[in-house]
Order: sequence, then structure tokens, then C-alpha cells
Amino acid sequence: VAFANFRNVLPAALCIAAFLLFFFSPPFPISEAEWDDLLEEFEEKSYLGAHRWRPGRDPYKLYAFNQRESERIPSNRALRDTRHYRCTTPHFDPQLPPTSIVITFHNEARSTLLRTVRSVLNRTPVHLIHEIILVDDFSEDPNDCLLLTKLPKVKCLRNNKREGLIRSRVRGADAARAGVLTFLDSHCEVNKDWLPPLLQRVKEDPSCVVSPVIDIINMDTFAYVAASSDLRGGFDWSLHFKWEQLSAEQKARRGDPTEPIKTPIIAGGLFVINKSWFNHLGKYDTAMDIWGGENFEISFRVWMCGGSLEIIPCSRVGHVFRKKHPYVFPEGNANTYIKNTRRTAEVWMDEFKLYYYSARPAARGNIHGREELRRSLKCKSFKWYLDNVYPELKIPDDSDAKSGAIRQRQNCLESRWVEGQDLPALTLGPCVATKSVPPHSQEWIYTHAQQIRQKQHCLSLSTTFPASQVLLMPCDVGDGKQRWQRSGTHLEHLASRFCLDSEMALDGVESSKMLVISPCELSAFTQRWEVPFS
Repeated sequence: VAFANFRNVLPAALCIAAFLLFFFSPPFPISEAEWDDLLEEFEEKSYLGAHRWRPGRDPYKLYAFNQRESERIPSNRALRDTRHYRCTTPHFDPQLPPTSIVITFHNEARSTLLRTVRSVLNRTPVHLIHEIILVDDFSEDPNDCLLLTKLPKVKCLRNNKREGLIRSRVRGADAARAGVLTFLDSHCEVNKDWLPPLLQRVKEDPSCVVSPVIDIINMDTFAYVAASSDLRGGFDWSLHFKWEQLSAEQKARRGDPTEPIKTPIIAGGLFVINKSWFNHLGKYDTAMDIWGGENFEISFRVWMCGGSLEIIPCSRVGHVFRKKHPYVFPEGNANTYIKNTRRTAEVWMDEFKLYYYSARPAARGNIHGREELRRSLKCKSFKWYLDNVYPELKIPDDSDAKSGAIRQRQNCLESRWVEGQDLPALTLGPCVATKSVPPHSQEWIYTHAQQIRQKQHCLSLSTTFPASQVLLMPCDVGDGKQRWQRSGTHLEHLASRFCLDSEMALDGVESSKMLVISPCELSAFTQRWEVPFS
């Protein structure tokens, strides 16, 4: 009976022991020799054998990179040191803080996941690794993660449903017990002495968030290729990340090629941050889904709320860059990215968010909590960010915007000055054109801020009720009631979701010839317009 009772409580006891071990065990007190023995004890062949590529199958199908080639390469392969020669004689603080390394993944190839972990264990001083936390985002096989806990310092957390990279990273960060967090992707290989330069900079300035130079691991051949160390992160107004070459002036200002590079934005997959600073800044926006846009949100927040972003040239980490995602986004890849970046634009970009907006529908969710966070942190404006961090980002002007007449059959939208009034009236009049060029009163420009403009006046509204009159008001990019988009043959007012309607302008009564907004109807000919822009 006693044995039966013991057998019943044993699983629960093991679970409690595992919990206590995860959260309360001290860092591994281990010698270099014992470290090597533990690495050798890992049954790599057995681990990799479970989901190996089989001849006749497409080696790119599961992971969007060459699985066959990845499995040919040993998990502990040698890498060429890609650092500048001046990085080989560094001087680091002997008391650098240890770090918790957080690696999140969903259905990652076992070969690349193992190579990521082994590269960290092989090329990092033992005392600087407090723990390696793998966050399994509900992969199909739990053993992808669990079996790796046989390696030293590796711990595994498994989500009980798909959460995405952003919420998975927050879970890993919350579980981490070191004072510094290091985030890595699950298809990386760290290079020689990659970690000390990052920890050194964070120790010097805890508000500085640092990233390595990201070398390229070819997705076809898995060749490790050195990236330029004269690059920084940038973006365009559609919030698409891009690498930018440092200008001659920026290179001259640095002087030493091993000095940190100030960067407006980080790629997002690989960086080191002080944990207290990460928590103070509000971690990640956990209302973002799966992947995409989180690097903009955290980059804007760091810069605008008192911190800085740097790339450390003496730290090198290779990354497998794929052409597509191997997993499914529940709402679709494009829709998820748009939703996440719209949240970023609404919270952080102030009036400049209008340069981001496109004609696609918004789906940003409730952002009240992030707006409150920004106010509580007393963060600077996005204009400050543009002026001080990224002055190279050109603010769009309308010199290349399309212009022309807005027609409805034989009539055109036009402005008309009325004696005694300070602003022109908006009405319809017979189209008048000389050699297909409309007169100034019938020529309209569609701006990057989604305004329909004529000189300094834009189509606007004082109220957004049905049948509200459309007015010409001084243009103001911050006024949401001046934003319009083309929707087929209709001109849709974005704030009200009603359409420009000429019904009252066509009733023949001169005193009431005005344009209004009305609920959009596909069959209403008074809402159909020929416009010169898309």
C-alpha cells in the first residue's frame, strides 16, 4: 500500500521538483572539463534522427530552407572569425553580468535549433551564461525542446497554445533570472567572443539596447558569409525594415571601426537588454500577433523614452535569412503585419502616422494601454525621433503626387470663390479643359497624407454625420477629417466611412449646390467619380 501511494504521488513530486529547479536553482557551478563532458554526453544522432529529411522529399517544404544541407553540417562546425582585426585584442570588465538567453521557436528544424544552442555553449564563457531558456511556441513535437534540456544550462518552456514570437519572448523574459536578457532567433550561429562586447556596453549604459552585426547563413548552402560592419537599420514610411550603408560622414564621426554604431532601428531578432530596463519600458506590446512590427515598436519606444540603440561591430552572429515564413499566420501574413505595424503607428508616430497609412483596412485593436504607457514614461515626440535619431528619413512631399480633374460625367469638382467669404466653396461645374489640362479651379492633388488638395485648401468636414457638407478648409495633416481614399469608383471619407455624394449639387437649386457625404452605395451614380489617382 505504501508503495502504491508513493507511485501515485511521484509524478506530482517530480513536477514540483522540476518547477523548483527551474526557478530557484543556482547557476551551473561547472568546470570547463565538466562542461565538455556534458556536451559530449548529449545523444545528437538520436535527437536529429526523429525528423530527418528523406530522399525524394522537397528539402525546402517544411522549413523554407534547405533541410538536407542543414543536416549535413555538424552542430559544432568551425566558423571563420569575421570580426575586424582590432576586435581580437579587446579589454572587457572582468565582472561582466551573466545573461539569460531566450530563444523562441515554432516547429523549427532540429538541426538548426541544435546548432543555435551548441554554438552558444561552444563560443560563450561558461560564467556569462546564467541559463538558456527555450520557449516552444506549441510546436507539433514537444520533444524538439524537451530533449535539449539534457544539454547544460538549457531549460524548456512550452506554450499550451500558439502565442507567436512576441508573447513567447515576454514569457521567456518573465521566467529569466539573470539581470540581462539576450534574445536570439532559433536559426542562428554565434561567432567567436560574440557576447562580452554586448554585455560590456549594457553594463556601461543600462539604457542602451545592443545588437550584433548579423552575418548571413545562406539558406541553400548554409555557407557562413560575413556581412558589412558599416550598416545600420532603417525603414521607409510603409514600415518595412531595410539595411542602410553608413554615409562617409557617419564613418568619419565614428573614427574607430570597432566603435558602436547608433542605429534608428534594430532588426529585432537578436539583441541584448538590461532586464529592469526592459520591464520599465513595458516589455513588448503583447497585443501584437505572431510576428512582424515588434522591432519598430520597441525601437521607437527605446529611443523616445530615454534609451538608445546600437550595433556592436565586435559582436558577430550568423542568421539564416529565408525568403518566406514556413508557418501559417492565422489571419494571413500580410494582415498580421499590417495590424501590428498600425498599432505601432497609432501609438508612437504622432501626426507622421499619416505617411504610413495606405488604402488597406485598419485592424489595430485596443491601444489604450500602450498610449497610457507612453504618457507614464514621458516619452519624446516622433518629431524628436526624426530630428535627432533618423534625420535621413525623408518626409514625403507631394512633388510627385498625381493631379487632375475629378469628374462625374460632364461635370467636375471645382472650387469657387464667393464674395464676402474667407474660404472657397466646393461645388460641381461643367468640366473645362484646355488640351486636357484642367483649369486651376478644377485641378486636385491626392497627397501622401491622403488629402484631396487644391493649393492650400483640402476637402474636409466639420461633422461626420450623413448628409454633412464637404467643405474646403486649410490643409492640416493632423486632421483626420481630411483623409480620403479611392474605393473603386467611389471616394471614401476614412473617418466616417461615408462616400462623397453629388446628389444635392445636382438638384438645380443654386443656393444648395453642395457636396455631401452619404452611406456608400455601389449603385448610386451620384457617388461615382473618375479620379486621376489610385
